[in-house]
Amino acid sequence: MRLDKYLKVSRLIKRRSVANEACDAGRVLVNGKPARASLAVKAGDTLEILFGTKTVKVEVLNVQETVRKEEAETMYRYL
Repeated sequence: MRLDKYLKVSRLIKRRSVANEACDAGRVLVNGKPARASLAVKAGDTLEILFGTKTVKVEVLNVQETVRKEEAETMYRYL
């Protein structure tokens, strides 16, 4: 699944367009490297999202095309 879509489906970022802009600005790192929005995300990857002064680091546990709001947090684990 594309990185920008994963960020939206997992609800780490609210909108896909915002996720796309964050990737373009270099504020999303996958396994320690800046990633483009089109990068394929797989289980086991480490995502680091820079929100201004706050940094969120998560590990991808599973990748699903659709998920209910209550189950979105099962897609990742905070590090």
